[in-house]
Amino acid sequence: MARISLTPPRTVFNRLGSWYSRRTYGKVLEPGLAYGHNPRVLFSYARLEQRAAKWNALDAGLKHLAVMATASRINCSWCMDFGYWEGDKMGLAPEKAEKVPVWRESREAFTELELLVMEYAEAMTETEPTVTDELAAELVSRLGEAAFVELTAMVALENLRSRVNSAFGMTSQGFSESCRVPASR
Repeated sequence: MARISLTPPRTVFNRLGSWYSRRTYGKVLEPGLAYGHNPRVLFSYARLEQRAAKWNALDAGLKHLAVMATASRINCSWCMDFGYWEGDKMGLAPEKAEKVPVWRESREAFTELELLVMEYAEAMTETEPTVTDELAAELVSRLGEAAFVELTAMVALENLRSRVNSAFGMTSQGFSESCRVPASR
């Protein structure tokens, strides 16, 4: 149960945001409804997301694994649900997405670079970050500086998303259910 009402004032901006969300995702994103109680915060956050979606120095698959590893580390069920759905839309194998929360025990499912990216995402997400010089240097050498900056910014952005959604009390909105293969009869 959300800790904030998911019925914000019916302003033009909130109605437009709900329309866009339904059109893009098939339903209105509950975090957007919560943000809708403060139009300035909602507008600023929406612009940030809009601009971040255009970043392209980092491979989209690596970016997605970093986002999911971050959400998993924070234990944001809403973010994991949405991330699973996004991964499905990107073509990420569901078997791989399911292993992100336990990537350390499922190393064989990931490439060496994917493992490094998820390790970095977790290290950055710790309440006191535990990123080492060696880990950062390895990622810079493999990804290049522009992609490393983007990776760092995406993990920070997912920390914002996951921590806000967790504080709001957001839970799964059912996105991942649409990705599952129905059981055979």
